Amino acid sequence: MAEQRSPVSASVPHSPMVLPTPEGSTLEMDPVEYTLRKRLPRKLPKRRNDVYVNMKTDFKAQLARCQKLLDANREICIHGLGLAINRAINIALQLQTSSQGALQLAANTSTVELIDDLEPEDPDEAGEPLTRTRNNSAIHIKVFYPNP
Repeated sequence: MAEQRSPVSASVPHSPMVLPTPEGSTLEMDPVEYTLRKRLPRKLPKRRNDVYVNMKTDFKAQLARCQKLLDANREICIHGLGLAINRAINIALQLQTSSQGALQLAANTSTVELIDDLEPEDPDEAGEPLTRTRNNSAIHIKVFYPNP
């Protein structure tokens, strides 16, 4: 999966950004001189019945994949991060509705730490690359058939 690149200046005003350094001090930087590169999140261990929902893949395709996995397994776990949380919830509810209430849901939320790289636009003129950590919400929904 390709990493997403976007200029920091698109989401940050042109005032200097203050970032903490590992030594405990702060570093002031001009956001126009850096490109933001969002790293992929660390994923949970991939099991056969895990589904990682995203916003790029078609909703119906993700729903069909979940239904196919449920046909082969008694339970699946749907994971959604950030903007994909709503989609993960919608998929789980659609599966429950289509089973006419036979499926049960168990949802857990968590916070995932993400790392962004700030790379200088002009390597000759600007400083060295920086990293920034941020938190993002996640949901993990267990969709299962209860024991008879």
